[in-house]
Amino acid sequence: MNVIVIPDTSMIVIPLIEKNGHTYLSPSNFSRYDNMDICEGNLTFDNLISRYSSSELPSGVKSRLFLFSKVVEKADAAIIIGKRPANRERMYDALNDLILFGGNACNNARSLEVKIVQDLGIPILKLAFPKNQDELIGLIDKTNKFLKNLDSIEGTLNDDNLTTDLRSKKEKYPLNDFKEILDKLI
Repeated sequence: MNVIVIPDTSMIVIPLIEKNGHTYLSPSNFSRYDNMDICEGNLTFDNLISRYSSSELPSGVKSRLFLFSKVVEKADAAIIIGKRPANRERMYDALNDLILFGGNACNNARSLEVKIVQDLGIPILKLAFPKNQDELIGLIDKTNKFLKNLDSIEGTLNDDNLTTDLRSKKEKYPLNDFKEILDKLI
């Protein structure tokens, strides 16, 4: 099966796709074998771009959507890695972090890509960005399980409870508890 990844340069996931007998589809042909051989073509305001955006869309977003449109129609499944938490301790230096999990790129393009993939009705695995080594191992395990059982999966798997903006849900205090905490402080 053909699998796409968002962000498309998440090298932590790409070898797992190939190891499990699936094909990795990349808008930029970015793989561990052939780095950044950008696909050819003229940028046109095609159906995919016009369906999900307006004519005032910035050129960078249009370009990313154009590259994405080359592979999205061939996709049988998708893996989406959530956004980086704002205040996190790095497990690796910046370069290794970028290589393992890909760059955030343009958040507008990423949000549109996620919406397009969700509208396809294909199996989707949403994973939270790992903040420590145990979560990283969990990400690999969840990805392998998803890829091994891909034929029997329907819909979206979101065990990490990611919100619509691809961030982990934060625990919220009930209003009464919050009032009690404030009363004790004052």
